[in-house]
Amino acid sequence: MTNVLIVDNHPVVREGLTSIINNLSGFKIIGALGSGVQIFDFVRNYAVDLIISEIDLPELNGITALRAIKKEHKSIKILMFSNQPEEIYAISTLKAGASGYLSKNAGKEEIIVALGTVVSGDVYLSEKMDKHYKYTDTSKSRTRLFKKLSTREVEVLKLLSVGKKNKHIAEELAINEKTVSTYKARLFKKLNVNNVIDLVHQAKHHDLA
Repeated sequence: MTNVLIVDNHPVVREGLTSIINNLSGFKIIGALGSGVQIFDFVRNYAVDLIISEIDLPELNGITALRAIKKEHKSIKILMFSNQPEEIYAISTLKAGASGYLSKNAGKEEIIVALGTVVSGDVYLSEKMDKHYKYTDTSKSRTRLFKKLSTREVEVLKLLSVGKKNKHIAEELAINEKTVSTYKARLFKKLNVNNVIDLVHQAKHHDLA
């Protein structure tokens, strides 16, 4: 039996996934949380085999939570389930330790396939993502740009894009403010800007935020 924890700040998403997974043999929902910070106590107190998590979570984003969880609990598999652009964030989440990335545009059958793939020990990426790489010039452009950014740079960029200051970014990512400034300088250089407003504008233009 695979014990599943769902993490998403939208109740309808948690309820929808619970409904699908409860009808599958070999899977059991043991929790559904609305915040990234709640994950840590839960996985310390319950035997979780698989976490299905959104990236955009209140208080602590899903990529940061993913990285921290994998440090403490290497055996837990994590499937990111998000409406963020998969051609950008799938790579970042896999680098951080995810076992797969699934778009919220996915239907029931694709969700079931993704679950089976991840539980079997393989990495799941959608067919849509492959098609994006092959057929969409804009996607290729964004992908090339993204490959210039490290996973940590993407995390910093995302937090800057929602208005977080250096101090708060440092606290959330458990790094010092000087390191945040270093990442910002790298982002300025890689995205060819010289201030935060232009940085955020560029990030949104390329669907990086």
